[in-house]
Order: sequence, then structure tokens, then C-alpha cells
Amino acid sequence: MLVVDHTRERKARKVRKGNLFLAVFAAFAFFVQPLHGVRVQAVSQQDKPQLPKSQVPDLGRPTRVTDDQPVFSFDEYFLGRWTFEWEAPEGVLGPAGTIKGSIVYKRVDDAGGPFYEAVTTATGPGGPITIKESIAYRKEGKTAARWITDSRGYSYQQIAPVGGDLGGYFNLYYEGSPFTLKGKTIRIKNALRLTSPLRYRNAVTVSIDGGPFVNYGSAWFEKNVSGSTR
Repeated sequence: MLVVDHTRERKARKVRKGNLFLAVFAAFAFFVQPLHGVRVQAVSQQDKPQLPKSQVPDLGRPTRVTDDQPVFSFDEYFLGRWTFEWEAPEGVLGPAGTIKGSIVYKRVDDAGGPFYEAVTTATGPGGPITIKESIAYRKEGKTAARWITDSRGYSYQQIAPVGGDLGGYFNLYYEGSPFTLKGKTIRIKNALRLTSPLRYRNAVTVSIDGGPFVNYGSAWFEKNVSGSTR
């Protein structure tokens, strides 16, 4: 007579079911895990702000001296919020110390015109500082002009040629009109060296009563890439 061991058969059936479950779970995990990674990567890329790019075109070859100088786009570079920290020396413009704050560049209109405005809000050793600029940039003429009003008690005009090189650097060399402060005739020059899409250097020299221009310090400005202009 054939005797069937039902206990052994039930154990074998459970083992087969367990192996089948593990196989299905492994296959599910194999397909779902990459999809989950793709979704997370897509979300993180959407949240990541788009970094500004160089305005110099990629020619696919080394540059030559006969290549045209790239045209500077004020919108692509300046618009937005920049932060800075400036170690100012003792002088006619104010006491020595750290000036820390931000400047926001905006368009005056949306019609593609050449007019802009900039507002600097900062705190220095003499207290809060607000500087307002009305800017005009003529792309075809490679020239920028601005009218500056400083809350420390003076206003003046500046004009600058806008130059660049094929290495990706742009420069704005502002010459300032004379103004009177504390009984003295002052002129200010600003040399803006745009070294990268996210960073530029502003070097200041000052002349008093027709004397030579002397160094008044410099500061690095760094762009906020979050998209906020507050």
C-alpha cells in the first residue's frame, strides 16, 4: 500500500509559494526602483534654479584676433538681485568700515527699450544707505549712462564704454560728473569687471578738488540665482 506523507507535501507547497512571492517582489522592486529614482531626479532638477550662462558664443574652435567682439546683453547679465560686502576707507564720502547690502536691477519697461533702474540698500558704519540709479544702455553704441542719487547727500552722472574680449570678460568704465560735498568738489570713477555670469568686481577711485584719482576700495558682487529680486 502507498503511503502519502501529507505533512512533507504541505511544507513543499509552502516553500514553492514563498519562492514565487519572493520572485514577484524582486521583479516589482527591479522595475519600480529606477522609476522612483527618475521621478526624484526630475523633481530635483525642476527645483534647481537655472544658472546664468556666458554671453560668449561657443565657436567650436580656439578664438582668433579677427573674431568679432561679443555684444553685451544688459538684461541677461544684470537683472536680478546681487549681494556685496565692501570695506570702505575713511574719506570724504563717509567713515571707514564695512558696508554690506544688496542691489536689485530691474527694467523700467517691458518693451525692450534701453532703460533700467537699480536700487542699493545697505548698512554701513554711518547707518543705513540707499542708492538709486536710472540707467540707459545703448547696445549698438556699446555705451551705458546712469544718474545716481545717494542718500548720504549727493547725486551725479556717469557714462561708460562697454567693452569685452573673446575670453568672456566684459568691462564698464564709468566716468563721473563733478559734484559738491562738504565744500569740496568730488568726482567718482567706477570700474566694473564682469568676470563671470554670477560675479563682478566694482573698483572705485575718487578725486577731490581736481586732484589725482585715488583708490577708494573695491567689492565683489554675487548674483542671487534663486530668481528672487527681494
